[in-house]
Amino acid sequence: MLLDVNISEKSFNNKSLIKDVKFSVNENEIIGIIGRNGVGKSTILSILTGKDSDYTGNIIKKKNLIMASSIQEYHSVKNKTVINFILDDLPNYANLKYKIEHLPEVMGDNLRLINEYTEALNKFHQNNFHFIEDKIIAELKDFGLENFQNKKMKELSGGQKRLVDVIKILHSSADIALLDEPTNFMDYQSKNIFLNWLKKSSGAKLIITHDRDVLMNVDKIIEIKDQKSYIFDGNYEHYLKVNTERTSGNIDDYQKKQAEKNNLADKLKNFQRMKEKARDPNTIKRFKRLENNAREKIAILDKTEKPSFWIDAESLNSLKNNQLANYDKFKAKNIKINTQYSNKDKSKRNFITINSLTAGYGKLEDALENKNNAKILFENLNFTVNAHSKIELFGLNGAGKTTLIKIILHSIFTDYPINSQIYDGYIKADRDIRVGFYSQEVSEDMFELELKEAVENIYKSQNLSITESKIRQLLAQYLFLEEDLATKVKDLSGGQKARLQLIKMLSTDPQLLILDEPTSHLDLPSIEELEKALLSFNGAIIYVSHDNIFRKKIGGEKIEIKY
Repeated sequence: MLLDVNISEKSFNNKSLIKDVKFSVNENEIIGIIGRNGVGKSTILSILTGKDSDYTGNIIKKKNLIMASSIQEYHSVKNKTVINFILDDLPNYANLKYKIEHLPEVMGDNLRLINEYTEALNKFHQNNFHFIEDKIIAELKDFGLENFQNKKMKELSGGQKRLVDVIKILHSSADIALLDEPTNFMDYQSKNIFLNWLKKSSGAKLIITHDRDVLMNVDKIIEIKDQKSYIFDGNYEHYLKVNTERTSGNIDDYQKKQAEKNNLADKLKNFQRMKEKARDPNTIKRFKRLENNAREKIAILDKTEKPSFWIDAESLNSLKNNQLANYDKFKAKNIKINTQYSNKDKSKRNFITINSLTAGYGKLEDALENKNNAKILFENLNFTVNAHSKIELFGLNGAGKTTLIKIILHSIFTDYPINSQIYDGYIKADRDIRVGFYSQEVSEDMFELELKEAVENIYKSQNLSITESKIRQLLAQYLFLEEDLATKVKDLSGGQKARLQLIKMLSTDPQLLILDEPTSHLDLPSIEELEKALLSFNGAIIYVSHDNIFRKKIGGEKIEIKY
């Protein structure tokens, strides 16, 4: 065993977050951690890494255990080069390299400095640091990131950042890798590379994820629910089966207890009536005793918590009729996505027309010669989006999917910022259509706003009316709590930021939805609700997603973005 976790109490903002989370991690074990947004999954990783020590419980680690962790947000490292981002977490590398490069200039005949230089050089050799940069460059190539070593992190796509994070962990020689939503924004090729690394690399992995492709490749799933941990041996397919069976049994148990409670309540009324009619003191005492016993049993049953469950839509069919009828009473509260737009227009009205579009970065002459960081992203792109279109943009990370989305948005809203160039062809857009856009990341200019202010800003910036009561209603609809209202956007969890993005996307009652990796950060029930909402939406949809199950459900015309 590498790690034994027992967290008995963890509070956040005076609210109890965790009360009983227990699990262990064994050598080379791949574990997926799932649970609703906000239940404390990332907090658990923070506790394991030592970033959060304000909890009650015990973490028992194997002696000399090495843990390495990924990050979710890259804003703080956006100006670092890829190779420096990887090397910065490499123990002693930066310090030893500095000594080797600078001590010869100053040491002269100073014996202390000569010894310090010699020691640094020996350690550098022992750790094979002489070849580390070449090795990283080779690995970047293997991960589809050739010539990326000197790029700044801010220049990378979301999926590319995630792969760089994996390479960083790879060099940590960790016994356990702690990964928080590692496949967010990864393209299909990057995800396959990640899944291959997951299966073939040594060391245990503890992964917070709602990526169903990843969950199909784990050895065990830990679900955080109702402040506790529930362990499921096996992958996602096995989890769905066992979760359905457990839910079925738990619904039956709860119904039996409710029936028992109702029966006791009837008996209590009878005991009370019989006591009132009785004249014999001993008989009165007997009924009083029976009455008190019934009250005690009812009090115990009253403490039985109403179950809260989620079963995937496909598995609901396996429930018995009576269980299915009662499932709605017990299912976990979920976000409510209202796509209000009702499109009765049967015409072929075009929202967007793209004809022979070629685009990239920098001047065309530089792009053709691949110099001065200029680059052609895609060429000769042709498609139309009418009032009923469903378009999937697909391609590798860095192919230009997000860039194309920005070009589309710029064609509708001329003040929407872009840093790309159109080299050939054209894009024509109907500027009267209402657009809802889901971005990969929340805009940084919202970070310092409190959640309530952020929602108000979303509406007022679009000249839409909004009231205090509507803000509260919206936030409750998307599962935000009263105590969340004063939380700054930068301090929201990934899942909470995703739900805020959904609020923003739907604020205009859109006719066209543009979604860039919408399932990232959302929990499993929320993903299912999003899928349901999109399938019932009557307008047009343009989307990018590397969630294979989501893509299969939403479907649509596939437009490959490539050069």
